Amino acid sequence: MSNRCSNEETRVDSRTIYVGHRSSSTNEAFIPPKFCDNRIVSSKYTVWNFLPKNLFEQFRRIANFYFLIIFLVQVIVDTPTSPVTSGLPLFFVITVTAIKQGYEDWLRHKADNEVNKYPVTVLEQGRRIRKESEKIKVGDVVEVEEDVTFPCDLILLQSSRDDDTCFVTTASLDGESNHKTHYTVPDTEKDLETLNATIECEQPQPDLYKFVGRMHIYKNDQEPAVRSLGPENLLLKGATLKNTQRICGVAIYTGMETKMALNYQGKSQKRSAVEKSINAFLLVYLCILVSKALVCTTLKYVWQGKPGQDEPWYNEKTQREKDTNLYLKMFTDFLSFMVLFNFIIPVSMYVTVEMQKFLGSFFITWDKDFFDPEIKEGALVNTSDLNEELGQVEYVFTDKTGTLTQNNMEFIECCIDGFQYKYRDASSDLDGFCVTDGPLNKVQEKAGREELFLRALCLCHTVQVKESSEQGQGQRDQVDGFGLDGEVLPPLREQRGFIASSPDEVALVKGAMRFGFTFLGLESKNMKILTRNNDIEMYELLHVLNFDPVRRRMSVIVRSKSGDTLLFCKGADSSIFPRVRQEEVERIRMHVERNATTDDYLLVVTLGAMCFAVQEEDYAQADAGLMEARLALQDREQKLMAVYNQVETGMSLIGATAVEDRLQEEAAETMEALQGAGIKVWVLTGDKMETAKSTCYACRLFQRNTELLELTVRTLEDGGRRREERLHELLLEYHKKAVQDAPTWSSANQDYGFIIDGATLSMVLNSSSESNSSRYKNLFLQICQNCTSVLCCRMAPLQKAQIVKMVKNSKGSPITLSIGDGANDVSMILEAHVGIGIKGKEGRQAVRNSDYAIPKLKHLKKLLLAHGHLYYVRIAHLVQYFFYKNLCFILPQFLYQFFCGYSQQPLYDAAYLTMYNICFTSMPILAYSLLEQHICIEVLLDNAALYRDIAKNGMLRWRPFLYWTLLGVFHGLLFFFGVRFLFSNPALQDNGQVFGNWSYGTIVFTVLVFTVTLKLALDTRHWTWINHFVIWGSLLFYVFFSFFWGGIIWPFLKQQRLYFVFANMLSSVSAWLVIILLILLSLLPEILLVVFHKPRGPRQVELRHIHTFPLYFTHSFSPRFIYLFHFLTVLPLFSLWFWSSLMEPIFNIFIRGI
Repeated sequence: MSNRCSNEETRVDSRTIYVGHRSSSTNEAFIPPKFCDNRIVSSKYTVWNFLPKNLFEQFRRIANFYFLIIFLVQVIVDTPTSPVTSGLPLFFVITVTAIKQGYEDWLRHKADNEVNKYPVTVLEQGRRIRKESEKIKVGDVVEVEEDVTFPCDLILLQSSRDDDTCFVTTASLDGESNHKTHYTVPDTEKDLETLNATIECEQPQPDLYKFVGRMHIYKNDQEPAVRSLGPENLLLKGATLKNTQRICGVAIYTGMETKMALNYQGKSQKRSAVEKSINAFLLVYLCILVSKALVCTTLKYVWQGKPGQDEPWYNEKTQREKDTNLYLKMFTDFLSFMVLFNFIIPVSMYVTVEMQKFLGSFFITWDKDFFDPEIKEGALVNTSDLNEELGQVEYVFTDKTGTLTQNNMEFIECCIDGFQYKYRDASSDLDGFCVTDGPLNKVQEKAGREELFLRALCLCHTVQVKESSEQGQGQRDQVDGFGLDGEVLPPLREQRGFIASSPDEVALVKGAMRFGFTFLGLESKNMKILTRNNDIEMYELLHVLNFDPVRRRMSVIVRSKSGDTLLFCKGADSSIFPRVRQEEVERIRMHVERNATTDDYLLVVTLGAMCFAVQEEDYAQADAGLMEARLALQDREQKLMAVYNQVETGMSLIGATAVEDRLQEEAAETMEALQGAGIKVWVLTGDKMETAKSTCYACRLFQRNTELLELTVRTLEDGGRRREERLHELLLEYHKKAVQDAPTWSSANQDYGFIIDGATLSMVLNSSSESNSSRYKNLFLQICQNCTSVLCCRMAPLQKAQIVKMVKNSKGSPITLSIGDGANDVSMILEAHVGIGIKGKEGRQAVRNSDYAIPKLKHLKKLLLAHGHLYYVRIAHLVQYFFYKNLCFILPQFLYQFFCGYSQQPLYDAAYLTMYNICFTSMPILAYSLLEQHICIEVLLDNAALYRDIAKNGMLRWRPFLYWTLLGVFHGLLFFFGVRFLFSNPALQDNGQVFGNWSYGTIVFTVLVFTVTLKLALDTRHWTWINHFVIWGSLLFYVFFSFFWGGIIWPFLKQQRLYFVFANMLSSVSAWLVIILLILLSLLPEILLVVFHKPRGPRQVELRHIHTFPLYFTHSFSPRFIYLFHFLTVLPLFSLWFWSSLMEPIFNIFIRGI
């Protein structure tokens, strides 16, 4: 199956479908073809594969797999430590992660069941049977009622409307909330039970806007009638039936073969950049671990090779040990050293990281600034694994309709023959016209042209009228959900709403209504309008030349009562102007250009209106050409395009209109803040280019001085050469301008914006030549990366995902974020590193498949600049701190082997080995990673440039990692040799007894716990009562535990190494002083560095807003002062130790003399 979404029709294998499972031939046995069922599956696990699949995914993590190996080694080999020290933390990590991922997948199962078990009506043998949606088969005739979503892709066979049409909304597919008109297949039986037909159509493919097929209708021994099928006959799964009581259609694509499902990319496991950095750091520490084990194993056998060292008299070998193979014993010793030093790999870090992510996600949910009173909901976190990625975003891909804009069009003004008019409520010159420029005395003279212009607005559209009987009490336009409240209209005009395929059309029809011309509706191919004189005029609708993104205009051919045949055309200014006389253009161009760049409106769309009378012979020729093109099965679009271009010539320009689509609240400010943070914003929309371009101007993504580089079907056809040649030429031209000449232009502050449409993107990504495709893609990427903003219009949902994937996999692997509100955005939301869903009014498909959901676009600013910034800083510090404290922990153990004959003797007690990461040092860093605010939120929001300081994983690069590693080495060396210097004094207790090896290890461990905890206290900027409680509480708990563990004889222990060791240690004044001295010496360099380091540049301004260290200080004190305060506080303690150390020997000599 082809997944290409190109402008040219791709011929694929076809499928034949029997309507109602009835064979076209009564002489042959009917064997129904096999197609997939209608089940939708978005879940990842089942009951049977959850355990093996989840365990496989978890043990792909380096740390998890490593600790599994260590645990197995401890179980099999006689090692110095118990298997519990590795197995218990590993089991906890695996269990917590499995529960979290299982719960998330259960929610996906629940959502799938809601869709699959939804009841539907199927017509079988003249009966209406209720079935579950998942049981629909290809060929079933399905009945759908108003306001119900289509359960699969259907071909429309029957409608309850008299004109054999129905209206649908596709908001969940392409984000458009407007109504689209679909048509039944001509000449089908009213009684579907007697319908004998087959459908031949293309195999499933993801393009929402393309469908090619034909229907063979068999009647009593007659030649089968063949009817062409197109997108106007296809009802897509996910769309909703509107303003039609019921329809019947035949299922052609079901389940995972529907166009919606083909545009849905399965939810994959997203991994943050922090996790990748952790894995890289783990590899470094694994190398350190293996190196330590190899060094100790080698030195052990070198040392034992000396005479008398291998088997001293006090430790003779058993016969079993003597018979053991030397290489096997060396390997066993290597594994024992690996187990002894394995605590350098912080498995508890994964537990802490999981808890930090899970608990930290609640701060987003609880943020009151994210609460929207309109929908009475706040933010939602679907995936807590990516909190820190919010602080690393480099590219934002956003939808337009419903995300940047409200999709609520309003008529603002118009220009007729060079005169500008605005609507005024009070009666003025021409029943609502307010002339804002031009000579007033000529207004009445131009009344004829004005009325022609208003008739054009009333006739040139595909709008349907929804009468009051259909609407009930609420008179609302079905295109945007807004009625005519507050407008001063005659009673007849108050009672009607409108249904249209585009919100622009409703705005224009309502604009004409304000000026006295009302469209009354379409009856039997006759369009009725009510003039300002309350006269009803009838026009026969002959043809509609529909809008398409290449022509960028639409036309109608009508016939008046007098027999005149008229063509009215409207479209974008760039499409209209080349088809009229130049003198007519100049009168209008000034107003069009002014409206295109005005700041008075959030978004202005300009549309021209043209008219000309059609001669009968010309009409007959055009009618024949249109009929022939519409019945074509191949190249239908190209043939229609040729006829359209032939008809739409020789027209006279009447005027132009300005239509406003309001932006979302604070949309421009949000986009401006993101760009200030160094984030590049790309707009990916299915809308037409002109509307999307105006939105980009209104959002300040494009500025007035921005030079736009356009790569669309129109620009490819301008050169008069083959499209691929023109594409290559334009790419080289734009690359030279935006990339090669960038240094020259940057001095002139030249900004570039890039515009591309879906058809051209398909040519870039899917060139006929593989080498050209790769070259085009590289050129395209380099151009886009050097532009301030990029606009991609007329995008299919899968193309949006392709754009995101292309940028995500580009050089440097930038972090991407996608944000949207509809099901058409699901693919790009799933493809990006971070997916954001907007809780709009058009369904929750995007919200369900997103990682985070927010009510409005404006909330994205705080989510990234505040929450994302803080989350990243917190978790980066957490990761570096864990590696640092574990290096401090294990380095003395490694050094100790040089003084114990490489006997694998532990320096610390087993209780300390187990409790160090779990209890003694875990809570302070967890509290820090949840509560730290190194810069207050208000400053982060006001200074978007601060986001750049942490960009590109700045705090987890190799340079900071090397700093923390060297700091850990320095502290580990200081702990070990500082205590060893103390032990050079043979008498450390008052009774003359000496300390043993467990006392040695306990003193080292005490210095270690206090140093790493106080180091975190020095790093804390934002103090709360929780920080005070966990930091000082952890230190008190360590002291209490040491007394308690060593003060009682535990009956379940075979040997109790620490019995009264801690109490005896603290009875020595020298031990007290060396502990204090080593803590001060460890922290002194960092204190002095911060005190005497003077920040320069913008950091001086930023540091004024940084929270100071302790809670009891006001924010007026600078960090330098606070560090100096700490230094001056510990200085007396240092002096006390120095005095006692100097006087103790003198005092001892004096006592001996007496």
